[in-house]
Parts: sequence; structure tokens; C-alpha cells
Amino acid sequence: MRIGYARVSTQDQDNTAQIAALRGAGCERIFQEKASAGRWDRPELLRLLDQLRSGDVLVVWKLDRLSRCLKDLLGLLEKVQVLGAGFLSLTETIDTTTPAGRMMMHIVGSFAEFERAMLRERTRNGLLAARQDGRIGGRKPKLTPRQQEEIVHLVGIGQKTAADAARLFNVHPATVARLLAKARLKA
Repeated sequence: MRIGYARVSTQDQDNTAQIAALRGAGCERIFQEKASAGRWDRPELLRLLDQLRSGDVLVVWKLDRLSRCLKDLLGLLEKVQVLGAGFLSLTETIDTTTPAGRMMMHIVGSFAEFERAMLRERTRNGLLAARQDGRIGGRKPKLTPRQQEEIVHLVGIGQKTAADAARLFNVHPATVARLLAKARLKA
């Protein structure tokens, strides 16, 4: 069975052209969604994947209707393959039910893997250069060193509980717990 998936990003967009193309491609069922491709909480896509069976073919009008992120797209296509189903993109004419289509997806996957490796290398080099310049990454601490000392002192003498200190300084209790654990290690 051919099962279609049509998606638009916003409520004011229309997916009529996608649905017409999917019907023209022989889709017996079409799942429609109005959600960003970057979101993973797309209930219609999840329902489609749940109902996909061996021998079925997932059909989309265009690859970016399934996902705009190549990594996520490849992950979705792997799920489809594990289920024993095929994939067909009408616009890019990628059909994983054929040997040429499977080869094309492997080529796309190898480029994605190469890009991920290059991104990791650039990130690692950038962080190393920043450290050599005396900069460290991450968000700035929510508490000043003086506030940290005060929390450790107040909790240490029993004047405040960790939860009270968190509320007093408007931070998450986990922040206070980490601060107290760090102070215990130093002691």
C-alpha cells in the first residue's frame, strides 16, 4: 500500500497541491499535518510510522516535507527500512524500492556523515582556540562568587535549607545541590 504524508509549516499554508500529487501517485491513505519539520512532536507522522507495514511505501511530495534536517531525514528513512517498507519522494524521484534509489540514499547518507565529521572537527578546533585565548564556553554562572559563598554558609550553619536558598536566590534547586556538592569536595 502507498501511504502519503503531506505537511505544511503554518496554519495559513495550504497542502492541496501536495495531496493532489500524492493521490496522483496512487496513495490510498494520506496523513496531513500542519507543523514545523524541525519538531519531533508531529502526531500524524508518528501515527503513519506506527501503521507502516512491510511492503508499504511511504510517499512524500518533496523530501523537505518529511524533514528539513538531513540527519533526521536519514533517521526516519532508517525506521522505514527497518519496518520493511519503502520510501518515494515524488519531486526528487528518490525511490528506495529500487536498487538505484537505495544507492542514492546511501550516497546522501555518506555526504551527511562527512558533514557531521567536519562539523565536529571545526567545533573542536574552535573550542581549542577559544581556550588558548583564555575563554571558556557555556553560559555565565547565575550566581556570583559572593552569592555562592553565602549559600554554602547559610546551608552549612543550618540557617537555610537547600530549597530555601534556591528560592531566595531565584535559582533551580539543582544549581544549589551542585554548588553544595562542589563545596563538600573542596572541604
